[in-house]
Amino acid sequence: MKLGKGKKSIQEVAISEFKAKCLALLEEVNKTKVSLRVTRRGRPIAEVIPASPNLEERNWLGSMADSMEITGDVVSPVIEIQEIEALKH
Repeated sequence: MKLGKGKKSIQEVAISEFKAKCLALLEEVNKTKVSLRVTRRGRPIAEVIPASPNLEERNWLGSMADSMEITGDVVSPVIEIQEIEALKH
């Protein structure tokens, strides 16, 4: 496992090691609040970041509900079909 450079370091771990030590690595991310980058053949494929302590920050799904109003047709094309066909050629 390598430690990255910079102020807020990020640990790197090969996917094979992540698979073998997944639960321990997740607990380490939770305890140290240092992100973990999972790599395959040296290339990043995923990052595990510490969970936000603020529940509101994590609950963003649906946070924009009732904040806008749809007026008009949002399904039909904004230009005529003939114009679309003309642009294809």
